[in-house]
Amino acid sequence: MGILRSCLEPVNLVNTIQALFQKGTSLLENVSDPNLEAKLLILKTLGISEESFYSYPERKVSKSFGLKFLRSISKRQEGIPLAYVLEEKEFWSIRFKVSPGVLIPRPETELLIEKVIELSSKRKELIIDMGTGAGNVCVSLAKELPRARIMATDVCQQALKLAKTNARLQKISSIGFLRGSLFNPVQKLRLQRQCDFIVSNPPYVSEKEWERLPEEIKGHEPKRALVPGKTGLEFIKKLIQQAPAFLRPGGYLCFEIGCDQKERVLPFFGDSWQDPECFEDLNGIPRVVIAQLL
Repeated sequence: MGILRSCLEPVNLVNTIQALFQKGTSLLENVSDPNLEAKLLILKTLGISEESFYSYPERKVSKSFGLKFLRSISKRQEGIPLAYVLEEKEFWSIRFKVSPGVLIPRPETELLIEKVIELSSKRKELIIDMGTGAGNVCVSLAKELPRARIMATDVCQQALKLAKTNARLQKISSIGFLRGSLFNPVQKLRLQRQCDFIVSNPPYVSEKEWERLPEEIKGHEPKRALVPGKTGLEFIKKLIQQAPAFLRPGGYLCFEIGCDQKERVLPFFGDSWQDPECFEDLNGIPRVVIAQLL
């Protein structure tokens, strides 16, 4: 409560966009980019465009909007992730709704989208998005591959609800949403040997790595969406083992891995696969594994 009170005390002096911005940046001095975060929170709170933010810095702001902005600043000071405060996160140039309890989309996952698009024939393909979370992977693929049929699964009902909302906001109707773990919900649809792509941003953080994560992640994002077990490879191993039953010959398994997992993951592939490849993200980190079924 002390943090919030310190934010609200000078609210009567914060009566323009510029003054609001200056106050926000001073209060967010401990985040990596206080200017950017203060701006984004102003845009969200006031419902204005970036152009308006820069064009009308002396525009008056009502006390109620000022209070709302300073409350959002207080949440950031408490360590709540910016995406949860904004209630959205940009991914693949799309604004996705996010909420506590569902993993926040990361920019490195965009490499997964790029690779699937490169491999796609653009025909009426069947794609399974395993562990869809906020739906950022399946919705992005649906936008880029409008002829594809997509099934998105997740064990978390809250995540499926959010993914459905994001699909609806993007006017996407080509995605079916199923609740369940791994291939259990897909098996009921009798999709064996029919899928062109199985894609996943799976949980891959080990228990030991979890303990070292920043408190902003560990204290707010769902552990079940990040940690599959002690080693971090439990989900991925099952994914590789079970995928051949659902992929058509020549189909692709595409998934994200952690920064030090390439050498441990590639040996999971057996003789039923062509040589799997691992692609690096923009930071030079092995990030996406792609394997084609023989």
